[in-house]
Amino acid sequence: MAEEYGMRRSESGWGEADPGRRWGALITGSTIAIYGLSRRSPAGVALATAGGMLAYFGAQPQDQRELTARSSMIVNTSQQEAFRFWRNFENFPLFMNHLESVTNTGDRRSRWIALGPMGTRVAWEAEIINERENEEIQWRSLPGSDIDIDGQVRFSPAPGGRGTMIRVYSHLVPPAGALGRVVANIFGKNPEFLMRQDLRRLKALVETGEIPTIEGQTHGPRSIKIAALRMMDPDNPVRVRDANIKDVLTAERRIA
Repeated sequence: MAEEYGMRRSESGWGEADPGRRWGALITGSTIAIYGLSRRSPAGVALATAGGMLAYFGAQPQDQRELTARSSMIVNTSQQEAFRFWRNFENFPLFMNHLESVTNTGDRRSRWIALGPMGTRVAWEAEIINERENEEIQWRSLPGSDIDIDGQVRFSPAPGGRGTMIRVYSHLVPPAGALGRVVANIFGKNPEFLMRQDLRRLKALVETGEIPTIEGQTHGPRSIKIAALRMMDPDNPVRVRDANIKDVLTAERRIA
């Protein structure tokens, strides 16, 4: 698929890590997390969160290969409208849960910031390398970015005049080390499933102007343990900037 699209591919991996270190991080982190939760205090919460993060990363596989995803979606709008919406990359955080922001920096370039577990951030600069108005956009990350990523989107008439078929492809190579584990948890749980969910939100946004959500609905009280687990969940990244750990957990308990 990448060769068909004329995009680059590269070989990479996370490297082999000492299994003893992985198990040590998992056991130590779990012990710290349990002890912190037993304290039932703000300091204990902070300790539990730090321990949970250590255990979380220790449990992750260390030999992560490059990630590839492709998906498609019919959107009830014209090719021109679909292309125009997609071409403004600053729209992406509206329907991609893991993106905190995209900023157009000019000269067909943009800066992307994604959110991972515990509020970790991954940033990259991207440039458009090929573009055909209302039909196709190709992009890739620039040297110096946290990740090596490229992708393509194509727009074509849907069968039966039912709108526009949007076909998306992306290819990502995680970096080595801890940052690579963060990247894999953002994008690697099931890249095609995540892309499909993003496209569904895009479809709802373009067709109705809003995305269905259950946030804000009433619920019973949630435990501080659930808040900590939500904070470490890459599928529900916490969008915080300057909040401390107590503020973050308080906010997370409201939506857990």
